[in-house]
Amino acid sequence: MTIGSWPVKLGNLSRGEWIAMLGGLLLGISVFVKCYEARPENPNATLDAGAGGVCGDHTCSYFQVHGIARWLILAAAIAPFILAWIIVREHQLSWPRGQMTSVVAIAALGIVFYMGIVDRPGEPSGDIELEIGWYGMMLGALLMLAGSVMRQQESEIKRKPPGTL
Repeated sequence: MTIGSWPVKLGNLSRGEWIAMLGGLLLGISVFVKCYEARPENPNATLDAGAGGVCGDHTCSYFQVHGIARWLILAAAIAPFILAWIIVREHQLSWPRGQMTSVVAIAALGIVFYMGIVDRPGEPSGDIELEIGWYGMMLGALLMLAGSVMRQQESEIKRKPPGTL
């Protein structure tokens, strides 16, 4: 198959890429699904849309609450699709394919974990519950990591002879 003058070989995509792309899609969609909810039993529990969004019914999405982190997560969700493009186009890389996607997935896991467990938005933070969107983001980042590690194991690492830089 060709796109313009570019040869595209979808047969080059392995199970790892498809898993990573599924994870990236889940990560990107989950940013817009409700992630946090103030417990209704506590009338003093507040959840503020710090990034300028408007929370309705004491629930907020990740996109509404977090400023810069939302853009970092959305950028991370694109990484497996870039990896797939590199593989389909058969570009040559100086590192194993999937390695950068693994790094991006680990960073996304760290950001989502930190924002959901360590520094949960709202007051008091103990009365803010995690919702389906947060779990979807964690699962998406884990799928991205698993898929990229699978691809990285399939790639051959070019080793240099000893004593060379």
